[in-house]
Amino acid sequence: MQDIKLFKEIYGWFIEMKKILVTGGAGFIGSSLVDRLVQEPDNHITVVDNLLTGRREYILKNAQDYQFIKCDVNNFKDISAVMLSNNFDYVFHYAAVVGVQRTLNNPMMVLNDIDGIKNVLNLAKNTGVKTVFFSSSSEIYGESVEFPQHEHTTPLNSRLPYAVVKNAAEAFLRTFQEEYNLNYTIFRFFNTYGPRQSADFVISKFIDAALKGKDIPIYGDGNQSRTFCYIDDNLEATTNILKQNLYENDVVNIGNDNETSVLELAQLIIKLTDSKSKILHLPPLKQGDMKRRVPDASRMKEILGRNFITLKNGLEKIINQK
Repeated sequence: MQDIKLFKEIYGWFIEMKKILVTGGAGFIGSSLVDRLVQEPDNHITVVDNLLTGRREYILKNAQDYQFIKCDVNNFKDISAVMLSNNFDYVFHYAAVVGVQRTLNNPMMVLNDIDGIKNVLNLAKNTGVKTVFFSSSSEIYGESVEFPQHEHTTPLNSRLPYAVVKNAAEAFLRTFQEEYNLNYTIFRFFNTYGPRQSADFVISKFIDAALKGKDIPIYGDGNQSRTFCYIDDNLEATTNILKQNLYENDVVNIGNDNETSVLELAQLIIKLTDSKSKILHLPPLKQGDMKRRVPDASRMKEILGRNFITLKNGLEKIINQK
């Protein structure tokens, strides 16, 4: 941080600052993105979050060219005060209700997030925003018949409120580009994990249970497969897209394409933690637990230009911080 401060003091007159808004910037992925963006000397970052699931401890203290504003993007008065007074160059719209169980239990809260995307886009088109980066989700693919799931050929068939909202948001982004020439890039996030992930997500739950020697609960037989993307891969891809102006007005799967069953995940975590935990099989979820999910990650690989961080290495990074 001191190096960045010195750089700005010496070269400040020659730097064209990029003003960036990150909504949901106190959450897991949002705060991790902010930590990376503030390392760039030409970025000025504003974070908004209503702290429903965001964490105060992820708000930076004494960081240069950074400000946090408690704000609900679904409330037009709240977010308009922020956007009209700052004239942002870029917006990362990551604010959303997340978590399978939370979204299933609170469908109306999820549907309210449509207001947030409408508010952000209406303000962005009138305040000179160059590009809106939107956190969509692999959930919109639903129970696919095509694998790997390709951005432009795989049907979007989930009817769950969370997936419907993400699908509607993507439609808003495309429409605002056509009508108002507001550029966008859609990130369809597949399971991203890392040290800051909240305790109600699968990897966090499994690690916490294993470290305490408690039973690890799995819904159904555990043969449902997922791919798990370590946070560093997610951040490198999304910030490279920003810096290199890649995939403008397009969609990119952000995820690892190495499939792992939920049962294999639990077994690996037990092994890495040297735990005596047992696997407890629960009745299958009534909805929301897709049998298989794996992205076409060809674009992601091209952006990174390197191999993905393996699941084993990613899990070890988290466990070593416990």
